[in-house]
Amino acid sequence: MCLGIPGRIVAIRDATRKLATADVSGVRRDVNVACIAPPDGDLETLVGAWALIHVGFAMSRIDEAEAARTLDVLRQLGEAQAEIEAMRAGAA
Repeated sequence: MCLGIPGRIVAIRDATRKLATADVSGVRRDVNVACIAPPDGDLETLVGAWALIHVGFAMSRIDEAEAARTLDVLRQLGEAQAEIEAMRAGAA
């Protein structure tokens, strides 16, 4: 299963190589934006856009509301996983 995590494009690092910096829940990392590059090639228009990030690639653009919903679900899953692990530890 592949998991895309919402991130916001905050800067273009290298337009020739289609590299940008994305903020993913407070962590900044370089991502390749070739999959979401606009047809006119003006990568600067991506700054401020939300995208689903997977293994260093911005795979698709999403709107801010969808990004917020996805981040909320991921937080809930993390909390559920912590609960399950706590239950397992208590059963031993």
